[in-house]
Amino acid sequence: MSSNSSYSEFKPLLAQGVGYGVVVGVGFFFAAVMLILTTLQRKFFKFSPASSEEFTPGLVCCGIVSAWTWSATLLQSSTAAYTFGKHYFYFIHKVCINSYGKAWYGVGGTIQVAMFGMVASKVKQNANGAHTFLEIVKVRFGTNAHIIFTMYAFLCILLVCGSLLLGGAATVNALTGMNVIAACFLLPIGIAVYVIFGGLRATFICDWSHTIILFIIIYIFIFRAYGTSPAIGSVSKLYDLLEQASIETPVVGNQGGSYLTMKSNQGLVFGAVTILSGFTGVFCDQGYWQRAIASHPESTTKAYMMGGISWFAVPWAFASCLGLSARALLNNASLLPLRSPNFPTYPSPLSPSQSSAGLAAPAAAAVLMGKGGAIAVLLVVFMAVTSAASAELIGVSSLFIYRTYYRPNATGDEIVRVSHYFICFWAIWMGCWATILHAGNIDLGWLFYVQGVILSPAVIPIGLTVSWPKLTEAGVLSGSIGGFCLGMLAWMIGCWKINGQINVLNLAEPYSALCSSLAGLLFSGILTVGVSLLNPADYDFSGTRAIATLEDTNGGEVSSGHVSDRVSDTESQKERKLTSEKSSLKQPGFDVIEIGLEIDEEQHIRSLKKVFLKALIYSSILTLIVVIIVPLPLYFSHYVFSKKFYTFWTACSIIWAFASGTFCIILPLWESRKEIGKILSLAYRSIRGRGPL
Repeated sequence: MSSNSSYSEFKPLLAQGVGYGVVVGVGFFFAAVMLILTTLQRKFFKFSPASSEEFTPGLVCCGIVSAWTWSATLLQSSTAAYTFGKHYFYFIHKVCINSYGKAWYGVGGTIQVAMFGMVASKVKQNANGAHTFLEIVKVRFGTNAHIIFTMYAFLCILLVCGSLLLGGAATVNALTGMNVIAACFLLPIGIAVYVIFGGLRATFICDWSHTIILFIIIYIFIFRAYGTSPAIGSVSKLYDLLEQASIETPVVGNQGGSYLTMKSNQGLVFGAVTILSGFTGVFCDQGYWQRAIASHPESTTKAYMMGGISWFAVPWAFASCLGLSARALLNNASLLPLRSPNFPTYPSPLSPSQSSAGLAAPAAAAVLMGKGGAIAVLLVVFMAVTSAASAELIGVSSLFIYRTYYRPNATGDEIVRVSHYFICFWAIWMGCWATILHAGNIDLGWLFYVQGVILSPAVIPIGLTVSWPKLTEAGVLSGSIGGFCLGMLAWMIGCWKINGQINVLNLAEPYSALCSSLAGLLFSGILTVGVSLLNPADYDFSGTRAIATLEDTNGGEVSSGHVSDRVSDTESQKERKLTSEKSSLKQPGFDVIEIGLEIDEEQHIRSLKKVFLKALIYSSILTLIVVIIVPLPLYFSHYVFSKKFYTFWTACSIIWAFASGTFCIILPLWESRKEIGKILSLAYRSIRGRGPL
């Protein structure tokens, strides 16, 4: 690392036109493709948008991987690997610091998604007709709790949207020189187009296509870094470079200053922060509830378990490859005389602001593959931003409270129309919000740490709302409000005591964020459970299970998938008719049929209880392995990876990445092979003028 106190500007490798071409051209290309596919599906294969069977486990799993692959997943994880080395816990949420860091980031995202599978089974069991988790809160606890959790939901979307756009815009600007503000405003436009016209169905199709591109680019970088690159070319050479980097620029807090150890004090703190932040990113984000609602009841939990495990490979493989390569390629100029001048900030290292903006991965890609690497990173970050942002637009359209408080008797068509307006507004507001953050020098790293600070008090109350009969309104209110106040107090005091003064930069330091996130989560849980047990409820969830019926009586139901997916086709009418018949049968004269319906419902609930138990067992085992069994012995042993162990570690990341990519790409095609064949066959006959079969 250069000893100079000054830093160099990140030199763009591509022309500005490339940036505008990707952001605008590729964005609208995907919008056009999604609209064509959605039109074909609607014309030739009449699935109800409200039918849960439309979204198979493989497709939901793929959607989870795509939606959970934020720009932070790729950029922050690589930054952590670049900064701290091979820190395992970084994988837990989406940012890699070192061996320990990359892994912690992945763990943080994996265990939350897996645990949400338990919540998803409870949603299907206790509120299968709900469209959003806010509906469940409103029915069970009334207006006060609904308003509080609506605020949490919108805060979550604001933080996620800001993170997505700032990370994406910073990468586009660094690689092409495109104006950051222009990128912030242009990125959401193409997304809004296919969200409005395609709805949740288009989002799932888009997620699958994005996931294909994501894994292909990861594979390209793996083959380049570990196989064909003249700068590295092998795992053994990368190990040698990282050892040399540990001598030249040792990591404070790591065993021996090494980038090849799990003994990283900063990485451990980062891991704790990413776990807490990961819980908020899953439990408070309507996008994940949307997928739980839209999939088949018995397969929802399985999809979330598979999604969490599959997603783990993304930050692990990507950050191991590019994050550590960035560190290796920055240092050791004597070993790689042809490499150093190609580093975008040569002769200086990345500045703190450049690292926080997530530019370690683009820097490594530029050295490994030149302009081709820059284009690949630009494309994969664009895919991550658009896929996750589309999920957020779907979520925000569902959270729109137009009918809840303004026009309770609004028709379905009116809600669809107004929600489309709101999606357009939010797409513009996303650009404004990202611009405001950029003007205030708030970047991707800052938002990553602060997310858990703001949202952690809502995690436990939200989870218990759909699962714990003894929960009371007083417990929910005291937990969510009291936990937030105590978390904010811990944030300020922790920042002051640890860093000496309270300012914007210090508030996003890992120790400050950990104090607040942990305090908010723990005190929220204590208050929620403690206050509820003082006067426990005995809720039977009959009100939440009747949400679908209540919606029908208000005139015009909006699909559980998305406001633009209308319940107008034959299958939807049959479902509503069946609901009406069940309601009408529950009166004198229909005792026998009523008993039969109750038996079917009881069997269904028993089946979902078994699913919940399996999810509890699987998620507990997964958490035990990835949080305790694997990382902690390596941490407390102060072990520095040998070349053989590092080779084994890297091989595991590569194998996992190939297995996850194959699973996410092939399984949805296999599950939908009959539907795809039918659509293609009917489309071909229509083109030939033969009409439908």
